[in-house]
Amino acid sequence: MSETIFRNARIVLADETIEGSIRIADGKIAAIDKGPSQSGEDLEGDYLIPGLIELHTDHLENHYRPRPGVFWEPLAALHAHDAQVAGSGITTVFDAVRIGSDADLPDMLEHAEKLVQAVRSGSEGGWLRAEHFIHLRCELPSHDVVTHFEALADHASTRLASVMDHTPGQRQFRSLADYKRFYAKQMGRSAEDLQAYLDARQKEHELYSDKNRKAIVARAHELGLAIASHDDATIAHVEEAEADGVAIAEFPTTLEAASAAHDAGLAILMGAPNVVRGKSHSGNISATDLVAAGLLDILSSDYVPFALLQAAFLLPRRVEGLDLSQALATVTANPARAAGLDDRGEIAPGKRADLVRVAADAPLPVVRAVWREGSRVS
Repeated sequence: MSETIFRNARIVLADETIEGSIRIADGKIAAIDKGPSQSGEDLEGDYLIPGLIELHTDHLENHYRPRPGVFWEPLAALHAHDAQVAGSGITTVFDAVRIGSDADLPDMLEHAEKLVQAVRSGSEGGWLRAEHFIHLRCELPSHDVVTHFEALADHASTRLASVMDHTPGQRQFRSLADYKRFYAKQMGRSAEDLQAYLDARQKEHELYSDKNRKAIVARAHELGLAIASHDDATIAHVEEAEADGVAIAEFPTTLEAASAAHDAGLAILMGAPNVVRGKSHSGNISATDLVAAGLLDILSSDYVPFALLQAAFLLPRRVEGLDLSQALATVTANPARAAGLDDRGEIAPGKRADLVRVAADAPLPVVRAVWREGSRVS
């Protein structure tokens, strides 16, 4: 039996933070003890927290496509992404891979297959620091998204699917005026070209969204995947999600939708960058306001991996009555529960020894070491 002991740590448990020691045996937590210990590695009073669990990050795609028209070697992109997430304290990551072609990327399946295969081969080869799963981001207005889903969903590495519709005038951008302001400069198009683009996207929504959602939801249930609904904005959106057996409400855009999702028993996920910045980048509801209202369960790093840890340590300062255990649950226990991973997400006997050492007195939560199943990975 391999055994490791850490002592002189501030151990963040599910309901309290204690000073003490922890014993790890065969990759699992064997014992937790309060008070001083004379044996083991001295953590010098630093925090010891559960490994973070990330359910929705676009970061792998950003490494694969670092510039418009530039596609990096997929396994190299994965290694760069893996190093960054592990260095941010993330020991379990669901890599979001978008499926469904559009005018900008008409061969989306080719790219998605490369990324998914990189994750599978990297995991099977034992080359990765964090444990990686696939989160299929299903763009419903796309004509071929169901075909892509069928090609990639039926594999042990795929654990989560989100149904999303980024049609202008829907969900994230209910206001077409807001959409035009947000994308006019980014897309570099004239007013006439932008309007033609909007008209085409709305036509695709009318043709494909509803039937694609039904097909993907039904197949996801057959495969036992967790399902997330994306950018719900209205009570009707939440009612549809509830009827579809959705488990996670990703990035609800209004207080109305978040409240309805909470009442329906959905786990509400918001972006950690929203917490760090104090607001949504697209003008929607503040994640911190949802925490204060008791309407947020899970944080996701979305597009900045370190934001996950940073936000968890920021929240107790910003939300009265919230302690560190409760804040860290949004990036550990709660996402584990929503994704059906009952072997991790908290420091408790029998759980996986996925652990992060965090400097106690730095201005930001500095990651000093990361262990996955008791083995140091960063």
